Amino acid sequence: MNYFNIIIDFWDGDDFMDLKELITFRTIVEEGTFSKAAEKLHYSQSTVTNQIQRLEKELGIVLFKRGWNSELTESGKIYANEVNMLINHWNLVIEKAADLKEEEIGMLRIGVIESLSDLVFANTLKRFNACKPHVSCHITVGNTDMLSRLLVDEEALDFAISGEPEDLAGLHHEHLYSESIQFIVNQEQELARKTGLGIKDLLSYTLVTGGPNCLYRLQLEREFAKREMTPFFHSISQISAIPAIISETDFVGVVLSSTVIPDGVVRISIPLENQLLSIGVLRRRNRDFLSGVKLLFLDCLKEELDVIKQNKG
Repeated sequence: MNYFNIIIDFWDGDDFMDLKELITFRTIVEEGTFSKAAEKLHYSQSTVTNQIQRLEKELGIVLFKRGWNSELTESGKIYANEVNMLINHWNLVIEKAADLKEEEIGMLRIGVIESLSDLVFANTLKRFNACKPHVSCHITVGNTDMLSRLLVDEEALDFAISGEPEDLAGLHHEHLYSESIQFIVNQEQELARKTGLGIKDLLSYTLVTGGPNCLYRLQLEREFAKREMTPFFHSISQISAIPAIISETDFVGVVLSSTVIPDGVVRISIPLENQLLSIGVLRRRNRDFLSGVKLLFLDCLKEELDVIKQNKG
């Protein structure tokens, strides 16, 4: 019997061989005797003998010369050269089956920055659920610093929609759209009535921003580092809460262009050297995460972003 016929028997024969029999055969070859193989596999020696007898019957060849040293026959030597490939192929088939199952019944662990529009994300989930109704999405909301750290832990997130972190070691960022840093004040505040403002005009005011590790906060601090002084900061981890604080104070809020502004609060124009933040897909560089189900989710997100862009246009 040649190797081709062995493969046919393995996959298509009436007596479909057990993977355990292949592993037992390989272990005997590695250990040198049936008894050592039985010890390593935690089987009785009779179990090992029975498995090899079944394997020989299924293949139609004798694999071992009977004796203490478990010497391979010529056919056994040929089979031994190929058995690792057969076992690896079998394991690959099992893994592929698991992957296919996950494509239809599984979980996506997605990190999202707060500034991503609620409507955009809601419609993205709606589109995705229509295509993959049995794939659950676990959403973690946080800033770019937090999400990038969670990505380093491979069990925490599959990917994130976030800004581009300063430290991209081991990570890859694919741009999707841009957010701009903007300033807001109470409409009764004196800055609301001024024009031609610059960053120097903020130095004497209290600013309310995202947390100290927030990406746009860090970018803003670099702008102030070029000045003779830095304004006083209050910080809050939830950027969407900043407008409510501004509506009741004379502080200056620092938000993003997507932040919803209530009545009584207005945006003021203050140019910065670097006003934009890149928002995109953040993932681990050393891992091929682009399975079909993940690509589908990202396609749904991109479609919603296109709708927003067209409506603004």
